Amino acid sequence: MARHALSAGGPVWCLHELVHNGAVVDELREMGMRFVESLDDVPEGETVLFSAHGVPPRARAQAAARRLKVIDATCPFVARAHRQVREFAARGVPVAVVGDAGHVEVVGLVGEYNGLKDLEVVGDAADVAALPFPSDGPVGVVCQTTLSSTKVHGVLSALRARYPRLVETPTAETCNATRDRQTAVRAFVQAGDPAATGVLVIGSANSANTARLVEIAAEAGARAVRVGGVADLAGIDLSGIDRLGITAGASTPESVVGDVRAALTAR
Repeated sequence: MARHALSAGGPVWCLHELVHNGAVVDELREMGMRFVESLDDVPEGETVLFSAHGVPPRARAQAAARRLKVIDATCPFVARAHRQVREFAARGVPVAVVGDAGHVEVVGLVGEYNGLKDLEVVGDAADVAALPFPSDGPVGVVCQTTLSSTKVHGVLSALRARYPRLVETPTAETCNATRDRQTAVRAFVQAGDPAATGVLVIGSANSANTARLVEIAAEAGARAVRVGGVADLAGIDLSGIDRLGITAGASTPESVVGDVRAALTAR
């Protein structure tokens, strides 16, 4: 969507990074994309792209007020979570948003509840005890798409124990791209000797799902390292590793993965 918008001619602004991957952002910037953190920085009447992480309703209202031409590149899994929060709000059901409070995806989800008090961000299972919602009433739950599936399951277990009427939908889990990678990493490490196993995760430092993959590999006992691309391989010590697995954050371009594979094969 971003490439198509740029190929149509004329300037295009993107609110926040399109995805949390430096290679993608650099490519789009070279093509002419202008990245901003506020819609105030987009000239009135121009074209703005909403990133994959979604935006709160106030951003859409501000864009309309400034007569901006909006291209919505929100990830379908994130958009589904937004719809679910709106549905809970319409029914008056309090909502627990499982995620990192400062992450742009969570900021967008929180904004859907229009500042009402009946929405809380839950960072981990320990936070469930502090929720102010009545335990005998319904409570809805949605999840940041890029969390560790193990962490999410722990929070959901705590929520179920405290709220017997917990309303769970498909939005109460990580997205397929995140979950499948995490499952594959665990299976790979457990299939051999973790002490002689390495996992190379390709992705940017600010990518939440990339960070989760590194954590999961390390928790399973493997030597886990994140690299942004081929340029980072020179400083990686692979001594003592008999099995090396590579995986990537969901926003890492396939071309970057291919380049890393080729470099490792040659090495």
